[in-house]
Amino acid sequence: MKAKDKWKLVAALLVIVVVLNWATFSDLWRNNKDKLTGSSVAELPEERHESTADAFVYFCPSDDCDGELIAWIDAAEEYVHCALFEVGLENVRAKLVEKSSEVDVKLIVDNRYYDDVSELDFARHDNRSSLMHNKFCVLDGKAVWTGSMNPTSRGAYHNNNNAVFYQSVLLADNYEAEFQEMWSGTFGKGDRNDVTSFTINNKTVEQYFCPEDWCANKLIYALNDAEESIYFMTFSFTHDEVGAAVLDRATDGVVVRGVFEKSQNNKYTEKIKFDNAGLDVTWDGNSANMHHKVFIIDEKVVVTGSFNPSKNGDTRNDENMLIIHDPAVAALYVEEFERVWAEAQD
Repeated sequence: MKAKDKWKLVAALLVIVVVLNWATFSDLWRNNKDKLTGSSVAELPEERHESTADAFVYFCPSDDCDGELIAWIDAAEEYVHCALFEVGLENVRAKLVEKSSEVDVKLIVDNRYYDDVSELDFARHDNRSSLMHNKFCVLDGKAVWTGSMNPTSRGAYHNNNNAVFYQSVLLADNYEAEFQEMWSGTFGKGDRNDVTSFTINNKTVEQYFCPEDWCANKLIYALNDAEESIYFMTFSFTHDEVGAAVLDRATDGVVVRGVFEKSQNNKYTEKIKFDNAGLDVTWDGNSANMHHKVFIIDEKVVVTGSFNPSKNGDTRNDENMLIIHDPAVAALYVEEFERVWAEAQD
């Protein structure tokens, strides 16, 4: 073999080695990006507080979700800042009006539902065709209410929904920063928070906003860590990459069970692929809506918030997501999953 041919062969082999190693590194990065670039749990910003619970979790309609929201709003001493897709319940509107005479109250709703609150001088709406789909309130810079519940008659009394209330300055700081961006007119984009993972009473909580934090990616990273089980309850599930992550874990032996909202039966639903793969999934049995946006991983981690795993939810709407690493909280969501699952079988 001529010398120049030997060098060509060596160069070709080097290219192959680089490509193979880059593929391995890319896989590692895709699956563990946050772990590679973030701090260890011990180094996360830490918060401890005296409370009867790390998080207060409510499930509608079995719990008094609107009553609990009103009670937390009523307890505010400095301000109430809410970004709520829709506020259809008169009792919630009345409490906000009452509270506005005592503390600073600000409300942002989606422009489709601004007519319901347009008479309130503390209400604003988004300025885009995409959705301001959040359902959160920040209280006094010390606590956050979020989840899937819109304070409407259907949201509180008929649909399957969840809400979680955290007493946490760390979470409240991030949610307040997001609220202020929207209050100033910035929708569908904005600055990312510097810190998105915390330990609250020794439990890790991750917090993200879409679209700036690429919520689908964060959900995929969490799903990729599943070793035993993935349970989900989703109103709209059309995001192909999230669906692929679930299928990948099922292929590796992870148990998958899921409930889809039946009104979202269309050609885009991931249920078609899951059915074809033989996964244990079903349409819901609620005559109203199964409105959760929940994934439960290994019965230890819960993903919840306003984010539906869809392209619009990921790249266009204003959304928020919590990833809660807490077996006690996860156990509550597993109970709700089993209730929703049983209802789907009736």
